[in-house]
Amino acid sequence: MQLWKIIGTVSTLIIALTLPFYAYQELQKRENQPHQPQPARFAGSESCEKCHHKEYKEWQQSHHAKAMAVATKETVLGDFNNTLFIKDGIESRFYKKGDAFFVHTQGPDGKMDDFQIRYTFGYAPLQQYLVAFPGGRMQCLPIAWDVQTKQWFHLYPELTLDPEEWIYWTNQGQNWNSMCADCHSTNLKKNYNPGTDSYTTTWSEISVGCEACHGPGSDHLAWAALPEAARREPGKGLTVQTSQITHQQQVELCAPCHSRRSMLGDYTHQQQELLDTMVPRLLESGLYYNDGQILDEVYVYASFLQSKMYANGVRCSDCHNPHTGTLHQQGNDLCLQCHQAAVYDSKTHHFHKYDNEPGEAITDKDGNLLFAVGTGSQCVQCHMPGRFYMGNDYRPDHSIRIPRPDLSVQLGTPNGCNRCHFDKDDNWSLTHTRKWYGTKEKYHFGTTFTKGREGDPLVLKDLLQICNDSLSPVIVRATALSLLSRYPETETTPIFLQFLGSEYPLLRRTAVAYFPGNQLLPHFQNIIPLLSDPVKAVRLETARLLTAIPREQIDKPWHDLLDKVLAEYEATALYSADFAASRLNLGALHSYRNSYATAKEHLLKAIEIDRDVHSARLNLAVLYSREGNSKLAEQTLREAIALNNELADAHYSLGLLLSEQKQYGEAVFHLQKGADGMGVNSRAYYNLSQLLDFLRYSERAEKALQKCLELEPENMHYLQAMASFYVKNRDLEKAETIARQIIQLEPSSEFGAGLLKFIERTRAGQ
Repeated sequence: MQLWKIIGTVSTLIIALTLPFYAYQELQKRENQPHQPQPARFAGSESCEKCHHKEYKEWQQSHHAKAMAVATKETVLGDFNNTLFIKDGIESRFYKKGDAFFVHTQGPDGKMDDFQIRYTFGYAPLQQYLVAFPGGRMQCLPIAWDVQTKQWFHLYPELTLDPEEWIYWTNQGQNWNSMCADCHSTNLKKNYNPGTDSYTTTWSEISVGCEACHGPGSDHLAWAALPEAARREPGKGLTVQTSQITHQQQVELCAPCHSRRSMLGDYTHQQQELLDTMVPRLLESGLYYNDGQILDEVYVYASFLQSKMYANGVRCSDCHNPHTGTLHQQGNDLCLQCHQAAVYDSKTHHFHKYDNEPGEAITDKDGNLLFAVGTGSQCVQCHMPGRFYMGNDYRPDHSIRIPRPDLSVQLGTPNGCNRCHFDKDDNWSLTHTRKWYGTKEKYHFGTTFTKGREGDPLVLKDLLQICNDSLSPVIVRATALSLLSRYPETETTPIFLQFLGSEYPLLRRTAVAYFPGNQLLPHFQNIIPLLSDPVKAVRLETARLLTAIPREQIDKPWHDLLDKVLAEYEATALYSADFAASRLNLGALHSYRNSYATAKEHLLKAIEIDRDVHSARLNLAVLYSREGNSKLAEQTLREAIALNNELADAHYSLGLLLSEQKQYGEAVFHLQKGADGMGVNSRAYYNLSQLLDFLRYSERAEKALQKCLELEPENMHYLQAMASFYVKNRDLEKAETIARQIIQLEPSSEFGAGLLKFIERTRAGQ
């Protein structure tokens, strides 16, 4: 044998014999079970250090690495030296006992007690603390430590919380297992048991480690330990590819944590599509302003999807170092990576002083410095105006938009000018921006969304145009599609049918979620194929929608598939059954299956979790009514109204129930309040009109029917009801007008033709 061959063989043997024991075990498993490959396992961030030393050291300094930790003298930043914090007359005391940290504060029943701090949560600009409770629960203390000012503060200073409220610190709204854990730990398994209402939550790493983004690393370690000639795995054994991917793929790697969303199960890193993992919230009122700017705590993702940056291929790592979490450049240099300094970093663009020029500091009414002198010259101050969340956590708006004082004047939305110039009004800002940039202002979807949320018929065409605009961000198109639910079904059903076949999973799911209920039966054959959709969120929403159709009306060949997806839907709902909304969904599912006892258990649990989830009471009342227990149904509806007198659905349901019980006077009151509160529910006005007509309140009955026709002018049922009303009240002229409308819409209408003949005979004295 030639010497070089001997040396090569020996070298290979040496490499093989010096494999890390962990990698050797992995290779042995593959040899022993070649036809049953084991799923990759989490190996811990420390296993990455040897090959990725620089990235590992960077990560160690990041907020990700410090997202959560066992409470020790090294990790706890707050002052626990018998420090007092007082809010609403409640005196909380932070103290130490040996090496343990405690707080004496108001507990689950509103009584003062001592609680041990088990974990720190977060690092800067604030740090929270977790307390362990029975059933495996971890609860977030509402008093946090301000790392910058070094003092305690309350996360909800404006609220006086009742211990019965969902958001009170010992209740579900502040539960770490369900609200926080999956984004502050690695390989989290929530393990909630709905039967015992308890958790056995586990993780492989207490904070956000390397594998939280890159996925379980055992296969990659095994690949890296192989001789270079033997590394045939094209993906390097990585569970998640983070290089040579599109900007959309990278943004969606960050989305499961950096978004306002509903999770569909534990994040396994195996999901093919983002909507296999989660359902992102749309640009909903209360979460975003009507123009899409951030309002509530929404975590960046849907904001960035609106931006021109995202549309042009910009990704998270273009601005942020993914390992440190810090920016690549400071100040305008970050933006000037792409944008020309001569054009944009100049006074002819921003019209503001630079930091080194003399100017006046901007302070709030208490004299606190808000922005450094001259920061109007900084790109982010105008284009990424932020908001404070959790008391002191400033987060820029990642929709990266042009300041629009004109929209502020029209819609009441904020703009980047008045956040600094708060002593001026929106018109002052509008005057200056028009002086600098001209008077021509581009159309913005915010104007349409504002009127669309009011059901303004004049913007229906604009909403349809946004839905079909391929240049608009998908999140904007999906939001526009959702707003169509406020409009007459005859005009919106075709667009919902169209988007059932969209290439975008979010649009398909939105089309299913907001599909007009009264149009479901005529069109369910178009919907039911989506039970086979490759994306989990679309399948689940389809199954949920189809439970509105009696099983016997669905063709038998579909039954097995429907049952399979409903089982998947139930498993997902049970995963998140620690949320009231999931208990509500489980209640509806078991009602569909005629398992009323189980349905009631879930609905009652929903109310226990969050007393303000009033839809659970409405559904519970329906079940009581089906069982013939009208008294309990009425009691449940009255409880809902007592908690919130503006619940239109509760008033409407109570009105129907009282009408059945022949308590007509009170029934009219509740039906009227319900119909007016729902606004766009034509059926509510129809039922009101029938009761008013029965009670001979003719003028009010006519107004209610007119409202039906305002909402659905071509609804044949309502037209016939109005015509019959006029005939009954001997107003033949109005009856004739309606009859001709009917014939114009349906020339072959026997009702319309018969009505005209009747009117002619009546006038002729026959």
